[in-house]
Formats: sequence, structure tokens, C-alpha cells
Amino acid sequence: MLNLNYHLRKMEEEGKYIKIGLVGAGQMGRGMVSQMFLMKGIRACLVSDIALENVINAYRLAGVKDEDIKVVESVKEAQEAIESGYYVATADSTIVTGTPAVDVVIDATGVPEVGARLAYDSIMNRKHIVMLNVETDVTVGPLLKKMADSAGVVYTVSAGDEPGAVKELYDFVDGLGFEVLVVGKGKNNPVNRHATPDSQVERAKIEGANPKMLASFVDGTKTMVEMTAVSNATGFLPDIPGMHGASGNWDNLTEVLRLKEEGGVLNNYHVVEYVNGVAPGVFVIVRAPLKAINDELKYLKMGDGPNYLLYRPYHLTSIETPISAVRACVYHEPTIAPAGKPYSDTVAVAKRDLKAGEYLDGIGMYTIYGMIETHEKAKEMNALPIGLVNKKTMVLRDIKEGEVITYEDVELDDQSIITQLRKLQDQLIG
Repeated sequence: MLNLNYHLRKMEEEGKYIKIGLVGAGQMGRGMVSQMFLMKGIRACLVSDIALENVINAYRLAGVKDEDIKVVESVKEAQEAIESGYYVATADSTIVTGTPAVDVVIDATGVPEVGARLAYDSIMNRKHIVMLNVETDVTVGPLLKKMADSAGVVYTVSAGDEPGAVKELYDFVDGLGFEVLVVGKGKNNPVNRHATPDSQVERAKIEGANPKMLASFVDGTKTMVEMTAVSNATGFLPDIPGMHGASGNWDNLTEVLRLKEEGGVLNNYHVVEYVNGVAPGVFVIVRAPLKAINDELKYLKMGDGPNYLLYRPYHLTSIETPISAVRACVYHEPTIAPAGKPYSDTVAVAKRDLKAGEYLDGIGMYTIYGMIETHEKAKEMNALPIGLVNKKTMVLRDIKEGEVITYEDVELDDQSIITQLRKLQDQLIG
């Protein structure tokens, strides 16, 4: 936690708290609320969900008594309830972004359109924003980051999710001066591009998860989105569209992820990648140019080189998210955020044959999946970012399964805020 524990302890001793406004009390948000109740110097004071019972349940699971929970329907009510020491519940997310007492807003919805609105409103209200919503970040994150910088607040993707976890490793080795060759994550099952919520129902029941969310994992979209976020934060690119997705383990990863002329699968170094067989871990592969460093790495049992693997065999998803909120408040820095211009996009690909006149759905659904592509190539193709798709996106021509969908192929929902923000991003940033 980089001494954040001491900051939080001191804040609590002084009767001060970082006040969190959370939107989304599903599986991720529920665990996050409980985690914050274990921490010092931070308080989940305002939680919103379209299903109000999810908020009440999240507070109850954290040990809050019903008489200490106040349901509100306005910013004024929320502000007064927080000042009176209540834990506040609402079905209206605009109350979270608009309540003055809230220091940091956390988006745990996973819905691109909702995330764009939450981030925009939070920044306009001079609040730090933590995105446990990588789908929004890879679509309009570069613009939101610039807006947040101008407003003097922090825009960040969450710690605990794989992009945040691997960025922490990257920052560590990059700060030490190593040449970083590969930045990557594990995937715990082979990609099945045809996965839908229907095919994931039984697994969802067993794991207590959302079938749509599981489908986005299995069809590969979530991995593509996560590594697009890493690409945009580091400048590293996918080696090929969709990355290689080779199989490997911690013992042979430096052999698998090396150049083809060195016996590996890569065409280039300085790439983002995923590997089947090392989930739920994240990793970096590095190289050092000086003999003394290589000698010491061998002495430390890091391998024979010249490439060395550093990895973290876990990530704690939403349990770690509060750390990003604390870093934003205490250090005024992001865990992971776009580094200026976009370097990659997650583009929409037809999951099945599509007919002119029908409507697309979205991530983890029935009509599309996502694939990482370099931003330059995506622009050249006029490829459609998957985060712009919603149920009002109409197909204008027949599209074959496996085809990359372009802007010309669809009629977008022009009333969508994420569509408007992406247009602005394309104009201002490229």
C-alpha cells in the first residue's frame, strides 16, 4: 500500500475520512463495500444501484444496522444524511456525483454508457473518479483523463483489476530502469468467440455471477478490453490483432514470449499479451543491458536470462479498488490511466452473421465480441469501438460472422453520451 495504511490510520485518529460514493452494488460493489468497512480512514457513505435492495443488502453484509441506513431521493437529502452519520442508499446515480460531501466516485457498473456519464458528471463536479469499468476507459478514457487533469481531479482505472495490477508491476520495473519487453495477463480458459449469456447460465449459477459478464470473459472481449487499457497507459501495442494468446506457465513464459527468431511466438517486443495457463496472474518480461545486473539476477534465482519474468499470481478485483480512491486523495495520482493519445482500441466483431435492419446488443451478449487492434490500424479500417454499441445501434448492411464492424456498417445512437465524447476525443486527440 506504499505507506497508505499509515495515512489512513492517521486520518481515522484525527476523525477524518475519505468519503466514497459508489455506483453499482452488484457482485463487485457488494464486496467493495464490505472491504471499506475493514479499512481505516475511508467510508462508503453513499451507494447507488438501480435495484435499491442491492444497496441495502451490501450495507447489511458489511454489518450496518437498518436504522443506520437512510434512503434518499435528492442531493440535499443525501448531504444532510451523510452529515448526520447515516449510510446513504439511493437508486439515482446523479445523487452520488452531485453530493458535495463525496470525495471520490467509484463506478462499478461495467456499462460503457453509464460509466461515461458518471465520469463526466464527477469531473464536472470536481470529484476524483475511479473506474472499475474498463469498458468506458478504452472508449473515451484519453478524453476523460484530459478533462480530469484540467479540472484538477484524478481520473483512474481501478487497482485490483488486471490492468491496474500489471501497471503496478510495469511502474516498478520501468522505474528501476529495466527494458520492459512484454506486459501481460493470464486467461483461465480458451477463447470461445460464440459464448453467449445462454451458454454461461449453469456456470453463473455455480459461481454466483452474471451470465453476461461470464460470456464477456469466455468470448475474449474482457481480455481484449483490459489489455487495450494497458496499451493506452504504457504505449505498448498488440503484436497482432487479438494478440497471440499462447499457452504457457510461469516456468516457460520467457521462452514462449520471445521473438520468433529466438524460438518464441512474437514478431516484436514492447507488446501487450495474454497467456492461457497463468490465470489469475499478471506479469512483465524485462531485460537488462549490463552484465553486473544479469549476474545478480541469476544469483537471485531469476533465471539464466537474457529475459526475466516478474509476476504477481493473483489480483483481488474490487477488494483492492479502495486503494485507487485513497491514492487519488492522498497522492493525487492514478493507479492506471491513459498516457495521452490512444494507442489501441477494442473494435467490434460480428459474433454471428448479421442482417441489415437488426440491432446490435453489447458486450457479453449475442451479436458482437471485441478484439484489440492498434489505434492506427483501427482508424485506417474505420473500425467501430465496441464501447459505442448499445441496443439502439442498427446494422445497415449484411455482415458476415468474424468481420470487423465499421462505422459505415451501423447507425449509432447519437443521443448516447459516450458516442458524443468519442466524437470529441477523435477531433481533439486523434
